Amino acid sequence: MRLVRLLLKTLLKGPVTLAPPPADADSLAQLAQGLAARSRAVLGRSLAIRALDAGSCNGCELELQAVGGPVYDLERYGLKFVASPRHADVLLVTGPVTRNMALAARRTFEAMAAPKWVVAVGDCARDGGCFAGSYAVMNGVQEILPVDLVIPGCPPEPQKLLAALLALLETVA
Repeated sequence: MRLVRLLLKTLLKGPVTLAPPPADADSLAQLAQGLAARSRAVLGRSLAIRALDAGSCNGCELELQAVGGPVYDLERYGLKFVASPRHADVLLVTGPVTRNMALAARRTFEAMAAPKWVVAVGDCARDGGCFAGSYAVMNGVQEILPVDLVIPGCPPEPQKLLAALLALLETVA
């Protein structure tokens, strides 16, 4: 009976959703255009990004999906997520890198063509986060791969991700 009441309450009220954070459209467009222009200057083409979930809680992946979604829309500025590491310039690693994923992360990195950069996204990728010291994780990404940039946060906001990618490209050349 209790389950039926809960189900009816959920169906009648609907899901609880929060309003999206206010995004300053002008600064966001300026940031993304700067990122696209810088990637073309450094690489001669758009930036290709490969995301690797190495054992995260999926909080960072949700923010990465938001970056590719309609509000931030990386594709509009020529930046793209790719499925193959052979096509990627940047490897975005999320999570504390579980022992089961260490070999897969190394192989993904080795499959990338030069120039290649590794970005640790979130606190877990930086130093293991709340999972640090566990027998099941390698702690941060730097334990197994050379990290070029760390984006702190749990999880980092989409605008912070874009700004960090721009900072990475500015330090390269």
